[in-house]
Amino acid sequence: MANNYNDLIGEILKNTDGSDDYEGKGKPLNKEYLKRDVFQNFQQIAKDAGYLPPWLKLQKEITKLVQSADTELDVELINSKIIEHNKICPPPMQRMPISFHKLTRAREIWQP
Repeated sequence: MANNYNDLIGEILKNTDGSDDYEGKGKPLNKEYLKRDVFQNFQQIAKDAGYLPPWLKLQKEITKLVQSADTELDVELINSKIIEHNKICPPPMQRMPISFHKLTRAREIWQP
């Protein structure tokens, strides 16, 4: 019978080498861990591991491109990346395309 849900943790465990030897095994959970919900704990663990969501990686790439843009062709490339960024990022983080004539303003908005 097929599962009607996504078992993300189960998938991660299936893809491991089967080793049961990991840091913290058998130790009690940190009291801070119990104060947060599952998503908040995931975010903290991912952040500590250096994980960046794809939309944040793309945002950093766009920032670099905006800072070095010199031509209208550069702006077209940037706008295609902004469209890609807006498709995968949370709605409050979406950005408007930029124009070549307002490149100075775009550099202020897309600061590193």
